[in-house]
Amino acid sequence: MKVFIITEGSKNIGFGHITRCISLYQAFKKRGIIPKFIINGDDPVKDLLKGLNYQIFNWLDEKSRLFKKVKDTDIAIIDSYLADISFYNTLSDLVRLAVYIDDNKSLNYPKGIVVNGSIYAEELNYPRTNGVTYLLGTKYTPLRKEFWKVPEKKIKEKVESIMITFGGDDAKNMTPKILGFLRENYPELKKNVIVGNAFQNIDEIKKSADKNTNLIYYPDVKEIKEIMLESDIAISAGGQTLYELARVGVPTVGICVAENQLRNVKGWQEAGFIEYAGWWREENIFKNIELCFCKLVDFFIRKKKFFLGRELVDGRGSRRIVNFILEK
Repeated sequence: MKVFIITEGSKNIGFGHITRCISLYQAFKKRGIIPKFIINGDDPVKDLLKGLNYQIFNWLDEKSRLFKKVKDTDIAIIDSYLADISFYNTLSDLVRLAVYIDDNKSLNYPKGIVVNGSIYAEELNYPRTNGVTYLLGTKYTPLRKEFWKVPEKKIKEKVESIMITFGGDDAKNMTPKILGFLRENYPELKKNVIVGNAFQNIDEIKKSADKNTNLIYYPDVKEIKEIMLESDIAISAGGQTLYELARVGVPTVGICVAENQLRNVKGWQEAGFIEYAGWWREENIFKNIELCFCKLVDFFIRKKKFFLGRELVDGRGSRRIVNFILEK
């Protein structure tokens, strides 16, 4: 069986599409099928793809090259914000089964399967179209295999450590600002800071650190999971990482750093898992973080959020998606 996964990612647009597509790759591999990645990306994405079957080229500019590769293939999965409806229509006609990873009901998709594992997916009122099947909600959240099984996290009576994570690039330079705020207000806390491989602000982060700061450079997914298990609270951007934090059950302060994260953070706020501090450039963002932090100091609130996150994201989403595709 031939399976292609087509997506995009770079230090400029982030790596969220690639991350969740890796989880589908792993789920196919679990079923004895090795897909082929085709990625519109740059050099930093190669670190994410070690050991996987992939090819990097700008398939948006070289559509004919891509379509020639995937013609008559069994399954083609696409996860893209950049492709237009004509691209999707052509892909659907070329392959036996097309699968579209979606976040925002951005297109009227042609025949195939639409997957949206977002917390807000079922509220988007997708059109019921002949030939289109929908897999919606956190039951279908695709997480990498390291998050398929997670030990139960210990919720401590007192907050002792906090994780800071702003994706692979921290494009809005939030990490040093958050770290400086914590250094001034919570010097006694251990600060576990994720430094992604596309960070341009490492010197500034180092200047904002104190003796209780643990800078974790370019961690792999296993290390990230261990840091989540160790940390009592997280401060995070509003992307894919929120689903991993929910899976582990880490009470989280969410900050929106991109337009496409707004529905996500609002959805998690309404679900009750995160405390939402607001938009990254708001004048009172640090006051909001302080208010959120004060809530999460409460042991019972953190315990409740732990159970809620684990209930909403059970880690089986990738395998559910792949099992459904193969049955189809």
